[in-house]
Formats: sequence, C-alpha cells, structure tokens
Amino acid sequence: MILQTALSLPTPTTTTSTLLSPSCPHQLNTLFFTHRRRRLISPSRLNSSFSKRRFSSSVAASGNDVFTSPETSKTFDFSSEEKIYKWWESQGYFKPSFDKGGSPFVIPMPPPNVTGSLHMGHAMFVTLEDIMVRYNRMKGRPTLWLPGTDHAGIATQLVVEKMLASEGIKRVDLGRDEFTKRVWEWKKKYGGTITNQIKRLGASCDWSRERFTLDEQLSRAVVEAFVKLHDKGLIYQGSYMVNWSPNLQTAVSDLEVEYSEEPGFLYHIKYRVAGSPDFLTIATTRPETLFGDVALAVHPEDDRYAKYVGETAIVPMTYGRHVPIISDKYVDKDFGTGVLKISPGHDHNDYLLARKLGLPILNVMNKDATLNDVAGLFCGLDRFEVREKLWADLEETGLAVKKEPHTLRVPRSQRGGEVIEPLVSKQWFVHMDPLAEKALLAVENKELTIIPERFEKIYNHWLTNIKDWCISRQLWWGHRIPVWYVVGKDCEEDYIVAKNAEEALEKAHEKYGKDVEIYQDPDVLDTWFSSSLWPFSTLGWPDVSAKDFNNFYPTNMLETGHDILFFWVARMVMMGIEFTGTVPFSHVYLHGLIRDSQGRKMSKSLGNVIDPLDTIKDFGTDALRFTIALGTAGQDLNLSTERLTANKAFTNKLWNAGKFVLHSLPSLSDTSAWENLLALKLDKEETLLSLPLPECWAVSKLHILIDSVTASYEKLFFGDVGRETYDFFWSDFADWYIEASKSRLYGSGGNSVSLASQAVLLYVFENILKLLHPFMPFVTEDLWQALPYRKEALIVSPWPQNSLPRNVESIKRFENLQALTRAIRNARAEYSVEPVKRISASVVGSAEVIEYISKEKEVLALLSRLDLNNVHFTNVPPGDANLSVHLVASEGLEAYLPLAAMVDISSEVQRISKRLSKMQTEYDALVTRLSSPKFVEKAPEEVVRGVKEQAEELEEKIKLTKARLDFLKSTSLVSQ
Repeated sequence: MILQTALSLPTPTTTTSTLLSPSCPHQLNTLFFTHRRRRLISPSRLNSSFSKRRFSSSVAASGNDVFTSPETSKTFDFSSEEKIYKWWESQGYFKPSFDKGGSPFVIPMPPPNVTGSLHMGHAMFVTLEDIMVRYNRMKGRPTLWLPGTDHAGIATQLVVEKMLASEGIKRVDLGRDEFTKRVWEWKKKYGGTITNQIKRLGASCDWSRERFTLDEQLSRAVVEAFVKLHDKGLIYQGSYMVNWSPNLQTAVSDLEVEYSEEPGFLYHIKYRVAGSPDFLTIATTRPETLFGDVALAVHPEDDRYAKYVGETAIVPMTYGRHVPIISDKYVDKDFGTGVLKISPGHDHNDYLLARKLGLPILNVMNKDATLNDVAGLFCGLDRFEVREKLWADLEETGLAVKKEPHTLRVPRSQRGGEVIEPLVSKQWFVHMDPLAEKALLAVENKELTIIPERFEKIYNHWLTNIKDWCISRQLWWGHRIPVWYVVGKDCEEDYIVAKNAEEALEKAHEKYGKDVEIYQDPDVLDTWFSSSLWPFSTLGWPDVSAKDFNNFYPTNMLETGHDILFFWVARMVMMGIEFTGTVPFSHVYLHGLIRDSQGRKMSKSLGNVIDPLDTIKDFGTDALRFTIALGTAGQDLNLSTERLTANKAFTNKLWNAGKFVLHSLPSLSDTSAWENLLALKLDKEETLLSLPLPECWAVSKLHILIDSVTASYEKLFFGDVGRETYDFFWSDFADWYIEASKSRLYGSGGNSVSLASQAVLLYVFENILKLLHPFMPFVTEDLWQALPYRKEALIVSPWPQNSLPRNVESIKRFENLQALTRAIRNARAEYSVEPVKRISASVVGSAEVIEYISKEKEVLALLSRLDLNNVHFTNVPPGDANLSVHLVASEGLEAYLPLAAMVDISSEVQRISKRLSKMQTEYDALVTRLSSPKFVEKAPEEVVRGVKEQAEELEEKIKLTKARLDFLKSTSLVSQ
C-alpha cells in the first residue's frame, strides 16, 4: 500500500488538509486574518517583514532578485529555476570544497554525444547522479561531478555530412582537413545544446572542469594509451571479420549492431556433385554470397551425405568452380537440408570454421556492398539486387529448388539503421583477454561493486567470452590513429607508432634513412576507445602528478544505464586497471529505461516519446526529478502524466506548507520572541521531553525519519528516500501536525505552547527541505531562502545529524489520539454530518490515557470538529451510551457520540431506508443473474467471477446498513 501510494501520489482525502490545498489559498488567508484568538500581522506588514528577512540573510543578499517566497507568491514559479541555477553556479557551490575536510566524492558524468538533445535517458542519469552529488555535498565531502561531452565519431560525421548534402556538397569534395574544420565549426555552434539542457535539469556539475573527448589533454591521453598498449603487444593490425557499414564506410563494433526479427526467405539451391549426376541441396538466406563459397559441409553422423564427404561440388553460376565437400560437427543436421555452404568472407561463423579448418577466405563484395569481379556478370550490382537477379537465373537453369518464407535475424547499424555486412577487412585490434582477466578479478575481490548485484553475472559472462576489440574506424572525425607508414613499404610489416608526426619522422629516419617519406594511417579510433579513459583522462592522466588526478582519482561512483555495461563500463574498468593500476571507481550504479505509462519503450513510431523540456515547462523540474527518482536500481520505470501531475501537486503542497510556516512565525522585529524561539534546541533530549504531546511526536518522528532516510541514501535506495519523506511530509507533517498546530497558534494554550509550536514548525520544515533537496533542489532552495536566520544556502547546508533523541512513548500516545480522531471522522462521514457542524463527545479510557488525551482537548476538538465545550473525558461510559454511536479507537480508548446531536434521526432513517432498498434491488438482480444457467455456462469465467464478487460485496454492505438502520430505529424508540 505504501508503494502504491508513493508511486501514484494521490492527493490525501483527509478533510483537514484543505487549508494547504493549492486550489484553496483563499481559505488559508481567511483563517490567518480573521481568527479572533490571535492578532496577526497584515498582508502589507508580511511583505515588509519578508523584505527585512531577505536582506538580513547573508546567504541571499547577493540574490534578492533570484528567489521568490510563499509570502509573496501563491505557487512556486518554475521560471525562477534557471535564475536559481545561475545563482548557485555564480556562488561557486558546484566546485569541490575542502574547507570541511572529509574524503572526496567523485562521479564522472557519462558524456552525452555532442550531437545529442535531451531525452528521458539523460533526465534519468542527471537526476540520480545529482541526488548523489547534492547529498554528499551536504554531508560535507569535497564533491566533484565532472561533466563533459563525447565527440561521437559516427553520429557527428553523419550530422555534418547531411548538413553539407543539403548545400549540395560532398565530404570527399572538401577533403579531410576542410571537412574536419567544418565539423569543429558545427560543434562550436551546436555542440553546447545538450550541456545547456542538462543544466536545465539542475545538474550541479563543476562546469569549470567540463571536458570534451577531443580536447587537447584528452587527445594526449588517447595517444598515450594507444602507444602503451601497442608497446605491450596488446594492439595489433590484421585482416579479420568485422561488421561493415556500407553507407558509413566504416567498421562498427559488435555492440553497435542491433538484431531485428524480419520477414524474409530461405532459398534452396542445388549444387552438382562433380563427376556425378547427383546434387546436394543447400538452404541459405543469402544466395548472393555463394560466389564466396569455399566448401560445402555436412555433419559427420548424417548418413544421407556420408558418401559425398571427400568429393567436390560445383558452385552454381561460377563457370564450374569446384569446392570440397567436408564434414564437421558445427553443421546442424536439422536446419534446412543439413548441407551448409561455407562463405567465410561473409559470415562470422563460417569465418571461424574456415580459420579452424584452414580453408581460404574469399571476399566477393566491395565496401559499398556491391559485388566485386569475383561475382562475374553480377560485378558492380548491389547485394540485394543480386539476390533477386541470381534467383531468377537459378530458376532458369533449373538449379533453384524452392523459396520459402523464413524469419530472418537481420543485423542493423545502431546509427544508420542499414543492414550490416560481415566483411573481412584490415583493422586495428586490442587483444582483450589479459585486460578482461584483471577486470573479472576486480569484481571477484570486491574492489568493484555493481548495483544491482544481478548485473555481475552479465558482466562476468561478457568478459569471460570477450572477443578482441576492433578499434579502427574509417572516418575523418575522431582521434587519428597514431601510426605512420613508410612510402613504398609494406603497411602491415613496416609501420611506426609514435605520439606525434615529428616523433614518427625521427623514428623513420633512424630506421629507414633520411630520405624516407611517411604518411599517417587515415583511420580514426573507435569513439569508445577515448571514452574508456574518461574517469582518469579527464583528471589529467597521463600526468600522474596532476592535482586533480591526485585529489580525485580513483572516483567513487559510476552511474549509467545498464544497456552500456559492455560498451563503456567494462572497458573503463579494464583500461583503468591497465593504466593506473586501480579500478577507476568503487561502485557502478545501473539504472533502467524510462518507458511510457503502458510499459512500452518510447519511440517516435509509437508517438509516445515524452520530451523532458516540455515536461519541465508543464510540471517543473522538481516534479520530473521526483517522479524519476522513485524507481529502483536496474529496473525500468513507467512514466505517466498522472504521476507528474501528482508530483506537481506535491511541489505546491510544499510551497503552501512553507506559506503556513512563515505566517506562523513571529515578526523579525519581535526580537524577544525570536530569542526565545531560537533558544529551543529541539535536537536535545531535555528539550524534546519538555514539549507537549503533538510537538514531541512530530520531532520524534522527524528524528526517526532522518535516520531511516540517511541510511537509504547511503545504500542508494533512492526510491525509499522519496517515498518515506513524501509520506512523512504529506501525512505526518501537513495533515496532522500543521493542523494540530492551529490549536496552539489560534487557541488558548498560551505563549509557551505557541512558542513551542512555532519552533517545531520551523525545525521540522527546514529539515524536510534538507532531506528533499537532493531530489527537488529548486523549490527547496527557494523555500529555504524565505526562512529567517539562514546562515548559508541550502545546497551547502549541513545534512541533519543522525541518532537524534526521540520519545517512543509520545509516538504511541499521539497515535492513540490519531486513532480516536480517525474514528470520529469516519463516524461523521458515515452519518453524513455537515463539515461545519461541531458535535459532542464523551471520551472514555483508563486514567493514564485520559490524562494525556485530555491535555490535548483543543487539538482533538479541532481535528475532529468537536464542540470544545461539550467534550468530556471519563473512565466509564456516559449515561446516554445507548443513544450514542460507540467508537473503539484502540485498546483502552473509546468514544461515545450522542446521535441526536449529530443527525436528525427521523430524516436519517428515511435516507438509509431508501439506500437499503436500492441496494437490495441491485443485489437481487445480481442473484437472479447468477441463478441463470445460461449466464453461468456461457459467460466468460472472469465475468461470472466479477458478478459473484459484486454480489458478495453488496451483501456485506446490506448487512451493515441494516444494522445501522436497526440502531437508528432503536435509538428513536428509546428517545421517545
């Protein structure tokens, strides 16, 4: 029930909370300015008081135009968020401060693509990381959240190429240098978009340390890493099978290939056995690759084809090219015909088999996915065009057996969406096994903790089965591979690895003589290569004497989506250990995806994409952040307008609570009142025990909450933090204590009781703001600035202390008072008592209970709408008990409400009789329906079950209503 309430965040139904309702601000003002028992300052004096407070507060003196206040604004103004953010930044609050000592807390931001614009994935990581950062900053730790962007090689080059194409310009026409210049110009103009949007989410990063993966310092780190890995023998060049993107004209990582289930065909083709009239039929989804066949393979235990093993087959449409027929257990006897064509130049599995068996590799495709001259007459045609033409020719020659529908698993590029072509290509690779071994040990030895723990298995599986990493990309935008070749020499044998062109030329002169010419490898490094160095390259590495490197490395936390555990996280772990000897972060926190309200992945095709900037405009940043933060690590989160709306209401509830608290405090000109108020140290046990019951309860509950919430922050259980704080604020503080405090502020309790209430209102509210600040930074800072006697901004104020005193006995006693109040409220609702009507009550209990309950007579009367002059406390039932509604609130605490004082019994009998008659009619109809065999036998099972449940529920209601009617009638008879 708590989880459901926290996630859906319904507006509480407690009728006493209406004074804080955002829709009823006039009710609050009416109460404040018309109550007879307490002289309140006028609205004009409130504004004057507000101004004095603002300028008396050192923290806000430089930003008096930045903040608004509940005293002057009905609701929190979302448009002030950007002003507050700029004020924080201008004050230097985002930079790590060592003033308070403590060990640093450091998070490297997952660098978004420089081409990007804000989406909900960004909103998720910004919210969660900012929560961690703001919490640790308030804990007094030197806190660094290091931001930056990734140059995004493929994505950025695509964007700029499309922009040039709109001008009728091709990349190759410009040349490499001019094209790269254009990309830098684009980056200067548009590259800051994502950064500014991240700021709009409230990210308290140290922007003075912002990094870009192509910055001079980070580029130096990339070259250093390449050279070190090569010198160690971990980087090598070779021709191997890669995923080739024909449109992008570059290799792409295995991790950047997405497989989709798509309709296609399975083509059955006959291969003649050489020197025999027999044919072997193969089944393939890609007939165009048959020009690259180097063998036919069957399973060694497949008796159908045993006699052909060792023979040769003729590849169709190749003018009689022969290939061997071999046997291998790799072949699946049950797929297709059980005969497999081996095309190692165009299939990953065939490639591995060919290398194992020593078969030749035959490539039939150009890099633009047209067929090369090996395909004969089909040379120069696109792969898919060849598929259609080849099948038509096979049908003509009688070698086509059949074409049947088949679901294909199609590899597509994440970037361009095109079909990837497996292709053998000369590339640069990193040998991963030695690196992976150390990264596996880091988790095993608990040097690295992955949250949630279940992702450790996925991490371990991937690293255990890791393949060598193809790090070269055939692009112009990125880190140029630091390899130079000697003109006229074999590229694979004679090359020079150096940190720059000057060093490369010097090495070439030493090795090959003064007359040699060199040229640099045209390829760039995979974007993920530079990203894998991010946690330490951003802090100054390879300069290990750099101040930031020594102060902030290794980092504490890496927070990111679970979908890039392999792309990025594991690679950072491997590179961090390799180059620094240390795991780059001690914890990895993985978040899930944000889905729509129906649990579907957001996509443009579904039309269900929620734009964070639009959401902020409509609901405010705080509501968006609070909604996102209620999720659980590693699990996807369903986002709905209903949740956002509810959390916008939560923001307004906070604002209106602030309005109440501020109006309840003494004027700043009343120095004596403030001296007495500030002298009440509510974090001290002796002060706590001296408080009246509601105040002692509120402070005790707050202290328990602080401990619980702090523990949840430390465990990274952010959903628990949000739900617990929300429940305490809305239920305990707003619905109960604020309402109870009105009896102090406007009642007859005297100055000491009023002072205690004012102190508790301020103390509890300011601590609520602290607990919520990491989640909802803007509204909490604005409210904090409105409170008097603030010494520093909320963003850098100290976190509440743990293990503060609490009085368990007071909690139990106030819970008894709450139970009694609820029982009376429920009775009023059941008997439809008008809200404004004050009723009589006799409260019965033991001497101990009556003693503390009677002391809170005004609170009970206010919360339950009782007639203060007709509330009686006794240890025995009243004489008119048989004419009263009897309530049992808890063990040893009861109440009797005289019925005649609550309702007109005669009218109530008539009303309930009519309702009973209607309920009986509805019940009879349901029973009749269930008695019909036709309905029971033919209606769906869930429909019949639903009707049965309705009938059972209605039957129970009829019993209760009859009992109430009988009670009313008997009461009427007795009174007569």
